[in-house]
Amino acid sequence: LAAVVEKHHPKIQIEVLATQGSVQNMQMLEAGQAQLVLAQNDTPATESARAVASLFPEMLHVVAAADSGIETFGDLRAKRVALMPEGSGSYALFWQLAGHYGITPENLDYIPLPPEEADLALLNGEVQALSKVLALGNASMAKFLQSSQASLIEVEQVEALRLTQPLLTQEVFPKGAYSGDPPIPARDTLAVAVQAVLLAANTVDPQIVNVITQTINQHRSELIALHPVSAAIDLPTSSLNFGVPVHVGAQSYYSQDRPSFLVIYAETIGLIVSVSVLVASSAWQVHQRWLMRQKNRADRYNLEIMALLDKVYSSQSAEQLEELRMQLFDILKQVVEDLDLDRITAESFESFTFPWGIAITAIRHRESVLFGKESPAAIPPTLF
Repeated sequence: LAAVVEKHHPKIQIEVLATQGSVQNMQMLEAGQAQLVLAQNDTPATESARAVASLFPEMLHVVAAADSGIETFGDLRAKRVALMPEGSGSYALFWQLAGHYGITPENLDYIPLPPEEADLALLNGEVQALSKVLALGNASMAKFLQSSQASLIEVEQVEALRLTQPLLTQEVFPKGAYSGDPPIPARDTLAVAVQAVLLAANTVDPQIVNVITQTINQHRSELIALHPVSAAIDLPTSSLNFGVPVHVGAQSYYSQDRPSFLVIYAETIGLIVSVSVLVASSAWQVHQRWLMRQKNRADRYNLEIMALLDKVYSSQSAEQLEELRMQLFDILKQVVEDLDLDRITAESFESFTFPWGIAITAIRHRESVLFGKESPAAIPPTLF
């Protein structure tokens, strides 16, 4: 990364420091002794740590000597095992797993050693197994496995481990990953892994972090040529890829080509608008039909009254006029009920009262003409 960044951006020079691993790196980042560090994403983050890029899975390599009798992770109990130095991510990850299998410092004969010394200790029979976290296909691990009779130990139950350590992932050492003939390992072998991430202090200039993030993603082929495992680097989907917040400079890079909300949800928004228009149009049509139905009902009552008036003017007996009066009151009753049930509008009711009043007056007038008297059922004028 330092070489590729300096090639494309000479003003940015990265000085590479060798450390004991993730824990020390985090401490140096917090102390201001380093501005950019590599770490496993399960390493407890410090306050100033900000994510720059999610790199690739790093797998726990548990390697056992051929004559050790170690076939599973649980078989390490009471054996002599070389671990990576204290303060390294490898050391911390081993003990995270060990607790799940009931292995403790009291029932394990372990010795922390640097990587090369751990390899020599296993070759010389000083330890029966070693444990270290490396990217899949690591060249030094391939050389070690090819030159010894040691074998990779399978780590199962990762899904159970994830209940308390959700950043762990289940990975596989593919058959032949470290040698094709004979294949090492001899079969696909389950492994536990963490994600290697690039972190920067929150005080680092966002423009510099943006350039570094850009280099990682836009000059991937050059990184792969120098370090093939870089092919696994991918754009993060969220801050969950890191376990820590994303640096402002990195976030500006990841967001630059992200389409706007309207573009992302254009089809959904269009569908919602179309459905809304359709619903509003349907509701308007239903309302219009309801209004028309109300108007038609009121018009029908008015037509009934007009037909009843014709009968009033042609009536010749008190019995006929009384029957017409009862019909008129029946119509009034129906109209009042329809008004209460919103079958007609208040405006239609007001319009109805005018012809109804004419009709009741016409009955009284017809009675006066035929019999020379006022109707006893005259309606008080205060109703209309």
